[in-house]
Amino acid sequence: MVKASAITFLRSIRAVSAQCRRSVGQFMGQAVASGPGCASVCADMMGRGAARNVAANRIPIMKKNPLGRTGMEVSQLCLGTMTFGTQTDEADAHAQIDAALAAGVNFLDTAEMYPVNPISAETVGDSEAIIGNWNARTGRRGDYILATKHSGEGMQAVRDGAPITAETIPATIEGSLRRLKTDYIDLYQFHWPNRGSYMFRKNWQYDPGGNDRAEVLDNMAGCLEALKAQVDKGNIRAFGLSNESAWGTAQWLRLAEETGGPRVASIQNEYSLLCRLYDTDLAELSVYEDVGLLAFSPLATGLLTGKYQDGAVPDASRKTLNPELGGRHTDRVYPAVAAYLEIAKRHGLDPVHMALAWCHTRPFMASAIFGATNLAQLEHVLAGADLTLSQEVLEDIDAVHRAHPMPY
Repeated sequence: MVKASAITFLRSIRAVSAQCRRSVGQFMGQAVASGPGCASVCADMMGRGAARNVAANRIPIMKKNPLGRTGMEVSQLCLGTMTFGTQTDEADAHAQIDAALAAGVNFLDTAEMYPVNPISAETVGDSEAIIGNWNARTGRRGDYILATKHSGEGMQAVRDGAPITAETIPATIEGSLRRLKTDYIDLYQFHWPNRGSYMFRKNWQYDPGGNDRAEVLDNMAGCLEALKAQVDKGNIRAFGLSNESAWGTAQWLRLAEETGGPRVASIQNEYSLLCRLYDTDLAELSVYEDVGLLAFSPLATGLLTGKYQDGAVPDASRKTLNPELGGRHTDRVYPAVAAYLEIAKRHGLDPVHMALAWCHTRPFMASAIFGATNLAQLEHVLAGADLTLSQEVLEDIDAVHRAHPMPY
């Protein structure tokens, strides 16, 4: 069930000044640990109404995980921003950033091509610009870890679909820095490999051929050299991949070691109760090489909330804009969702919280990236941030996964 007291607390945070918001994140852990005695401290920060909430109620604690071998730590929940500028207007987006940081989230993910739903040349970069306006208005750029992405080959709305090369990297980073109104990016990611990917349902007919191995490796080496130059300039701090394979990641790691380029810190691939392609070779690579997963779509584009069951299509939902949900709308997926919803119901859990908490149990997980179209959805997610699943729940989830292994 949604933790109403936590949501009440999060709403109280939005009403206080920006200076108080900065203090909330620092003292939230203290407030929870100290119990009623912390009420006077919180009163100075947030006003006595919010302080009573902290003293009387358990507020979720946000765990942090290492970001590869970078020395940075990221919250186990990451605020995704791909709807900022289309489904989510700037005012709501800024309120989401405020609330997320106040609740202990220290990680935002965006991309040069965002927003989506739809993607268009006219809106490319708007999500970054909205974050940049928040940075400029609040002066709080140093309060969180910021990740963005360089689009790969084939995205016609960006550079006419040009591939990622050593030549495109400097100007693309400068464009992101300008829109984000910052002088550094903490994690710079390649959105998908030039050679293609099996993500986005392409796994059903995946053909890994068609590229010359020497050319692929030469491109990687050149990109690493360009990235190292950006690290040396202070423009980026770390490098990550997205929609990548085990072979590709292993080559990036090997070449970085050989050339002195930045080491891969993370992989951002789709992962959820319904999409578990990461569970084998990439899982092993992640654990042994300290390359954590940044799981995108951990709620399976909203399917795991249950809102699309029985043919329902809520107003303003993603399904109104993308009826196939990027290939996830299949005959098999709804029975699978029903089975997971039944587990949540049987154990008295909110299905959103259960799905995200399960992600946190995986040994390779660095952070789960969630998106919220509006502030209410964000508050719902944050209220369950510290849920721990019982062994019984995990066993039930395993049984459903065996019965519904690849529903799309």
